[in-house]
Amino acid sequence: MAEEANDEKGKPHSGGKAAPQAQAGQRAPPVEGSRFEGFLAEVVGVEPARTGIYGEIKQAMCKILEGRDKGRVIRRNFAGRIKKGDLIRLPDTSREDKRIIAR
Repeated sequence: MAEEANDEKGKPHSGGKAAPQAQAGQRAPPVEGSRFEGFLAEVVGVEPARTGIYGEIKQAMCKILEGRDKGRVIRRNFAGRIKKGDLIRLPDTSREDKRIIAR
């Protein structure tokens, strides 16, 4: 029987291909079995107005940090806790929410 090579922790070494590496400024190609993670964005401001039946929805301005819209600031709605400086993953950057106007 052939023995598998072990790494320093004693686990069997896969011996398969290494994961593809991304070049600077590009997203890594998807790895088999992984799911799309979205676009990284930073919250640069949270609006004081709320919406939703119970006031549970807040609006935030998000600066896109990667992808084709890098540097663009868009407005998105969030349910739950969110504050300025949070890093989030957005499923898409093509949608932008309308501004909430308090009455």
